[in-house]
Amino acid sequence: MRTKIPVAGAVLLISAAAVAADGDAKRGASVYRACVACHSLEPNVHLTGPSLAGLWGKKAASIADYPRYSEALKTQEFFWDETTLNAWVADPAAFVKDNSMTFRGIKDDKTRADLIAFLRLAFAPDGAKSVVAKGLLPARMARGQVPESLDRARPEEQVVSVRHCRNSFFVVTANGTERSIWEMNLRLKVDSGPNGPKGGKPVLTQSGMQGDRASLVFSGPAQISTFVQSKC
Repeated sequence: MRTKIPVAGAVLLISAAAVAADGDAKRGASVYRACVACHSLEPNVHLTGPSLAGLWGKKAASIADYPRYSEALKTQEFFWDETTLNAWVADPAAFVKDNSMTFRGIKDDKTRADLIAFLRLAFAPDGAKSVVAKGLLPARMARGQVPESLDRARPEEQVVSVRHCRNSFFVVTANGTERSIWEMNLRLKVDSGPNGPKGGKPVLTQSGMQGDRASLVFSGPAQISTFVQSKC
């Protein structure tokens, strides 16, 4: 039998067949909306968690170009199906101890069954297109919360220089404006993917309800040390 179940999660599998049989994919699509912050249904689109495209029937932690699987999950030998998904969605921490999934689980059997019914469709080949075509999920949610593209930043967002003095960053943008930001309110980030800054041009993005916080996004980690100057 190809599916080997972790001992810690075995107790969660008893009612898996009954749960899967009763699921409603349309209701499950509504439940899935909570997943879009961390996952995409489109191939090769990895967010906090890996792309879920084509996951049905695949071995756990087997997507080659996703590097952030926990060691705990990488040692497992099970495959994703109704049985394993039922246990995982019910309580990820119990199913695979010390995995890095922060989701606390769905305790309600009916809600879980609905989600699994939806996932069977969504995890199939071309699942994203299928659930969108069936009207189960908007295309933007099937794609997930992919970061906004930064390769066409406006002059007030495109950064030309950054200096650090005492406890502050001073950021100059392409429109000639210098903005002073408390060092605890500026996050230095990297987006090396297709939506990240291009041509060695970091981008300043605003955040915070008071407008007092921002993120400075670079195209690679090496750029941070060469771009940010210590100067008062």
